[in-house]
Amino acid sequence: MTDYGYFLSCEEHTPQGLVEQARMAEDAGFTSLWISDHFHPWTGEQGQSPFVWSVIGALSQATSLPVQTAVTCPTVRMHPVVTAQAAATSAVLLGPGRFRLGVGSGEALNEHVLGGRWPEAPIRLEMLTEAVEVMRRLFTGEEVSHRGRHYTVENARLYTVPDEPVPVDVSAFGPAALKVAAQIGDGLVTMAPEKQAVERFRSLAGADKPAIGGIKVCWGTDRDAAVDTAHRLWAVEQLPGELNQVLPTPGHFEQAATMVPRGKVAESVVCGDDADAHVAALRAYADAGFARVHVGQMGREQRGFFDFYATKVLPRLAG
Repeated sequence: MTDYGYFLSCEEHTPQGLVEQARMAEDAGFTSLWISDHFHPWTGEQGQSPFVWSVIGALSQATSLPVQTAVTCPTVRMHPVVTAQAAATSAVLLGPGRFRLGVGSGEALNEHVLGGRWPEAPIRLEMLTEAVEVMRRLFTGEEVSHRGRHYTVENARLYTVPDEPVPVDVSAFGPAALKVAAQIGDGLVTMAPEKQAVERFRSLAGADKPAIGGIKVCWGTDRDAAVDTAHRLWAVEQLPGELNQVLPTPGHFEQAATMVPRGKVAESVVCGDDADAHVAALRAYADAGFARVHVGQMGREQRGFFDFYATKVLPRLAG
């Protein structure tokens, strides 16, 4: 049985707007929340990027839904010790079973801002593995000292920790990252409904570990206008290869997005108000074996989206 949550986009919305969307998501029947964790938006047109940990604190008081970061990079901009403290406090605020930490190896867009060199992909995965090891030790509430290849920790102890360690789910988009996710993660985070990847993850990690996914759509009564919105805001999601990991600024992403034709977005993104199309896109995740999928609405038409999903989409997925 697949659960359906809502994907909060910190790239597009103010902190207050995100909290209001979380309330609307709960009222509409969504059962969980994903929230992105970036320093920059992908493009200036998206226009926002609040500090995710402050927003999670507000969400803990505004909704009863569980929350997961999608995803946090605990390796460069945020040291794993600081990330562990943020995650542990979020878990305490939200309450038992309501917080999962999604982690990934990051993008230069967000992580190079402190001026360090952006490592190659194998090194980023190595750093992520060590960071997760450090965070898991800290979640015990015991004093931790660590001297590894990438991180040094001296006499660090978290005094505010949840009763149970924070679950850590790992993002993966390729074979090497999938192997790492299986080795160090409590679950898999990914955006595409690829059954083969889910089966590979479970064969390596264990059948009881969940695959958790996300998808962005653009609801609207005028499909052409919805496609225009999706192309304007999220053409960057159609960029090939490693561009999303290595481009350093929103300006570079704006330049790269000019290479993505509108037709590519129209083919790849569910746009408009055809309930069958929305239901089919989400059922693809259920068919691929996902335990949970989060759907995010591109653009400003939030109220109409939630009404549409509450009446036309979620009831059909529950059957």
